[in-house]
Amino acid sequence: MSVFRTLLFAPGNHPRRVEKAFTLGADAVILDLEDACAVSEKVATRPVVVEALRRPRSCLGYVRINGLGTEFAYGDLQAAVTHGVDGIIVPKIEFPDELRTVEWIVSQLERERGLGQGAIDVIPILESGAGLAKAGAIAASGTRVRRLAFGAGDFTLDMGLTWTREETELLPYRSAVVLASRAAGLEPPIDTVYIDLRDPDGFRVSARRARELGFQGKLCIYPDQVGPANDAFTPSDREVEQARRVVDAFAEAEAQGSSSFQLDGRFVDYPIVYQAQRVLAAVEKIAGRRTAVSA
Repeated sequence: MSVFRTLLFAPGNHPRRVEKAFTLGADAVILDLEDACAVSEKVATRPVVVEALRRPRSCLGYVRINGLGTEFAYGDLQAAVTHGVDGIIVPKIEFPDELRTVEWIVSQLERERGLGQGAIDVIPILESGAGLAKAGAIAASGTRVRRLAFGAGDFTLDMGLTWTREETELLPYRSAVVLASRAAGLEPPIDTVYIDLRDPDGFRVSARRARELGFQGKLCIYPDQVGPANDAFTPSDREVEQARRVVDAFAEAEAQGSSSFQLDGRFVDYPIVYQAQRVLAAVEKIAGRRTAVSA
């Protein structure tokens, strides 16, 4: 059972940082062949990241390839679609056909290498004006993609936006990714990184806001971000207790022929109950992840 509260990037060409990344409690580690890997080392790093992902680990392992418009993308896919790799992160997706191209290549490689069809997960990052403008079409492209990610670094550069601590300038674009995901029947998306490593409070606010907007998790670029992000996207004890009370009270009311009532001064009907059930399902899923890690 996959949980995607935290996806931690690690530069694929730094073995010690790669090794450490798998010990930090992230739900997934992304070994990077793109921004964190120098051009001169990209090709040589491909077998290094694959070998790292074939070692025993307690979380999912992904490879971020270089963008499809680069000379490295095809070779990255050739290397990454293999045993031991859970999935690939595809940056700078702007058109549905780009995602379909990735799907076709990955499917052929899976078949050639004896992997089950659909064995390699694909997470595209929307990080440009063109990508956000076509978010709905990309989400509905009919590929194996189960969730999108939003990347604010390249997006704010492309759009000429100032990325502020408050991130109010990102609100409409974050919401657009959540809406496109929901409309296409995908899982909730993954939120952008937070680049000010000296501002842990700002990171906590960013993560909490992302959860409130409908994201399921956050991309992380620094070890100290993993714990706060896990906390932000894990229902609190108070939320869990309230959800259980709502579900129990609704079961009792329904048994008496009622589907709406008041609880602690709040009106409760089916949407409120469904939200409470969603909270309890999330907690169960996270507990399953913890059990799998400790096993």
